[in-house]
Amino acid sequence: METTQHKSLDTRAAIRWGIAVGVVNAAAPAALWWLDLATVHSMVIVLIASVYIGFAVADGRPRVIAIECSVALLFVGIAAAAVTGSAWLLVAGYFGHGCKDLWQHRTHFVSGTRWWPPFCAAVDWVVAGSLAALIVAGVQFR
Repeated sequence: METTQHKSLDTRAAIRWGIAVGVVNAAAPAALWWLDLATVHSMVIVLIASVYIGFAVADGRPRVIAIECSVALLFVGIAAAAVTGSAWLLVAGYFGHGCKDLWQHRTHFVSGTRWWPPFCAAVDWVVAGSLAALIVAGVQFR
């Protein structure tokens, strides 16, 4: 059984790694320069949301699988709308997914996620903040 101190260290490390990956994620469109910012970040939101489907399948409970597939579908809808809609939808998608991660971290609804929720929440919130700053600065997403 893990100690509280060990869990705390794992959580802090996951958050630090999440911040680093969030910075890379925010800059990802530079590597895919031929695609719009909105398209790249929409694809990433779908990818991030789908990870919980894998966790749900590993968990094995049909109710958990159904709920996580439904939640992922919601994020697919937000991401699809963001491709041609307001860039603020991307901010909402990332921020909302970070909130979902926080909820997962507190409830352990899907078993076996351990360090993933704090890591992913950090990624999501770093990217949401970065995109919000870009929007305010006048960067065009299309």
